[in-house]
Amino acid sequence: MMSSFTTLPDLALRTCGGSVVAASDESFAEKESLIRPGRPGFRPETFGGKGQVYDGWETRRRREPGHDWALVRLGMPGVIRGVVIDTAWFRGNYPTHASVEAAAVGGHPSPAEVLAAPWTQIVPLSKLGGDAEHAFEVLDEGRYTHVRLNIHPDGGVARLRVHGEARPDLTVHDGLGLDLAALANGGLVTACSDEFYSAPDNVIAPGLARHQAEGWETARRRDGGNDWLVIRLAGRGVVRLAEIDTTNLLFNAPAAVALTGLDGEREVELLPRTRLQPDTPHRFRLTSVEPVTHVRVDIYPDGGLARVRLHGHLA
Repeated sequence: MMSSFTTLPDLALRTCGGSVVAASDESFAEKESLIRPGRPGFRPETFGGKGQVYDGWETRRRREPGHDWALVRLGMPGVIRGVVIDTAWFRGNYPTHASVEAAAVGGHPSPAEVLAAPWTQIVPLSKLGGDAEHAFEVLDEGRYTHVRLNIHPDGGVARLRVHGEARPDLTVHDGLGLDLAALANGGLVTACSDEFYSAPDNVIAPGLARHQAEGWETARRRDGGNDWLVIRLAGRGVVRLAEIDTTNLLFNAPAAVALTGLDGEREVELLPRTRLQPDTPHRFRLTSVEPVTHVRVDIYPDGGLARVRLHGHLA
């Protein structure tokens, strides 16, 4: 069973800016597959010039001492709460053991500079099985920018998930505005009324939603209430522009939305209940200049949102 940390964002995900910047070997299957979104696929008896095609990273059979490794730059630097090593579809060619290390390197370092940095072991050497997800909780409170997956001695891993809380360097925004809600800037959905069809953190993910599953969508309400979510902002700040995007939601967009700022016990109306259109990006200038730490997004009565952007300035 997956642990509770898997509800947190995947800091290494390719669509969040992650990259597999180096690997000891990728003879059979490419290292970039490790951080692809979605479940690994597989088509049996599909052979290329290097053998069976796998949706994952696979190294050659080692004939010398040592082990293989892959170096991942997190798309969102932060505090790692847990790691999932998935050996899906690797049944006779999976590593017997694995460990994970983490490092914090500022700027835009080369792979060689990252490998030369101090490393902290966050997942000790642990036994793996074939065609299975392995969840490892991480108790280290450090902020990291890179992880290194070590497999012993060789073999294939389909996916590496690095779940945690984003802790970006926001000093680059000093004197400038930013999206206070964005996952990449440290925003996080901390509460939600319903996530029947898709996860609420999707609404603050990078980029645009390609289809409705890449947004947040609730079940149909039958009780006369309304659905909502609460976003913890990247920092206490003043929100001046709200973008509420219903793109791809043709017949299941909310009829209306309201935004309320939260600062301790204090509530601040940011946007009164306002009509929405289906499949439409909406932009609303906000007049409040009071700083808040969280924003509650109420949708009426239910439905889905593709993205929520809350632009403003840190207080």
